[in-house]
Amino acid sequence: MTRPRSVAIYRQPQPALWHWLGGGLAVVSVGLFATLARAEAPTIVAHGISTFGDLKYPADFKHFDLVNPDAPKGGRMTFRGTGASSTFDSLNPFILKGEAAQGLGMLYDSLLSGSPDEPDAGYGLIAESLEYPEDRSWVTFTMRPEARFSDGTPITAEDVVFTYEVLRDKGQPSYKVILKDIEKVEALGPHKVKFTFKPGVATRDLPALAGGLSILPRHYYETVDFAESTLTPPVGSGQFLVKNVQPGRSIEYCRNPDYWGKSLPVNIGSANFDCYVYEYYSDTTAAFEAFKSGGYLFQQEFSSLIWATAYDFPALKKGWVKREELADNNPSGTQGYWFNLRREKFQDERVRQALGMMFNFEWSNETLFFGLYKRTDSFFENSPLQAEGLPEGEELALLEEFRDQLPSEIFTEPAFSPEISNTRQLDRGALRKASALMDAAGWAVGSDGMRRNAKGEKFTLEFIEDQPSMDRVLNPYIANLRALGIDARLTRVDSAQIQQRQEDFNYDIMAGRFVMSLTPSMELRQIFASESANAKGSANLSGLADPVVDALIEKLVQAKSRDEVQVRARALDRVMRAKHIWVPNWYSGKYLVAYWDIFGKPDQQPPYSRGDGLWWSDADKLGKLKAEGALR
Repeated sequence: MTRPRSVAIYRQPQPALWHWLGGGLAVVSVGLFATLARAEAPTIVAHGISTFGDLKYPADFKHFDLVNPDAPKGGRMTFRGTGASSTFDSLNPFILKGEAAQGLGMLYDSLLSGSPDEPDAGYGLIAESLEYPEDRSWVTFTMRPEARFSDGTPITAEDVVFTYEVLRDKGQPSYKVILKDIEKVEALGPHKVKFTFKPGVATRDLPALAGGLSILPRHYYETVDFAESTLTPPVGSGQFLVKNVQPGRSIEYCRNPDYWGKSLPVNIGSANFDCYVYEYYSDTTAAFEAFKSGGYLFQQEFSSLIWATAYDFPALKKGWVKREELADNNPSGTQGYWFNLRREKFQDERVRQALGMMFNFEWSNETLFFGLYKRTDSFFENSPLQAEGLPEGEELALLEEFRDQLPSEIFTEPAFSPEISNTRQLDRGALRKASALMDAAGWAVGSDGMRRNAKGEKFTLEFIEDQPSMDRVLNPYIANLRALGIDARLTRVDSAQIQQRQEDFNYDIMAGRFVMSLTPSMELRQIFASESANAKGSANLSGLADPVVDALIEKLVQAKSRDEVQVRARALDRVMRAKHIWVPNWYSGKYLVAYWDIFGKPDQQPPYSRGDGLWWSDADKLGKLKAEGALR
């Protein structure tokens, strides 16, 4: 089954190279904190930082363990372009205007870069070292004087200051949420920059926030309007350049031959292809047909129908194409249909629960998904952050602080999970329970079989979708909703319309998927906090604005150990699940991937990603397939 679109959010930190070390996610979430012993010094000076505990790699490390340091550079990696829409018209990923192309993170470096085998660690990239006090109230980065932008201009502390200021003032509205805990950023010299954080805020992840910003060139934007979308390739700070752009069709990024940081330990063995290409297609069927003939080389499959029935094409039978199920050790994507609580008709939790009951996952999984999926019930599914059973111990003690603001069932019933339906499309038992909830909420069935409130207003529910492949899931759900008396319908829109309606909160219910972290932190403010509920373009699809949720998010941000993270995430998960802000979907716990067999890869997959960011082009394999007529 094709998944709902992933919603673009900024998770901290987000240096471009971390995407390639991870090799699978458009966004990553990594929190960082310091490691070296302080001795008698009042501050810590280190080559990297980690959220909890010590860094794995010492200051003199040569490369990360899971990479092949001798991987050859060269060749091309090609993907299908995906994202919020099936097209693009902008090369500016930092603003709301336009549809940004996929892969633009390759154009930018950041002060820190991540590790492929540590979930919460980062090491110097543009920065060669960092210094901060034990309370993490500020951090100073000493930058490498050899660092250069793609036009050869030195990267300086003033560029870091400019980056912070322009993102805060002209970037997507969500940056105001992201950067709100920074009090000031100042250049202490040409290559030394200091971030000072506001008094009283949670500082655990703020050095990571600073270290994760993609560094932008001040000199370039003196003559270019940062606030406008553009198809002119920008000056970047990373190791790749835009080589070729065909708007809405394809974009090609190729290595900058003059890139200054190619020999840094954090770069050895990663981003091994000379060029990365994203090919865009009108729909899933057209894309898959292109993949089968070598139109692009790597495919992560999201359609259970295609995975179960269509991987029998000639190239696969001949061994030219390989397919694998790779372990996914991250929390499974938080995927579902999100109710827009900004609309009055969704204010009653009983209404939302009733609507959720009409989605029959068991029937869908058996009939549509070939049994490949499991039901999602948690916002941190498939992870130790997921609430289970009754609250107890430290989680219970935490929830007790909010007892007078929470429903009693939080303390007396296990964490909410959707009821298991029978394998008939319309489960009559679920229909009876949902009907009782709608009746109790004041939505009675009229003579025409449709539910109306006391004002005589009909309960309507519009699904919007730009992918025909979702019809086979949505149409049975809509039929079940109509049996409940809901005037439900599916409206087909194009990708630009669906994106605009999402940004404007102009929808009843929206499909969306978030990739959660094992160390959830400030990104939760963008998805669930009151401050993002009405910010244009916000990732808070449901418009959730709840003081208990806000307080639990802040407690999670302030957690000082892995155990505290887990306890506080479970409490947050339990509370949000009881609110029925979404209709949770499904997950597999695996990456379903297929690729043309022309790549080399390390012996071990990184634990937190697909790992294709560490692959390389194998000249012998490519030559063999070309000789056999498989590829041109």
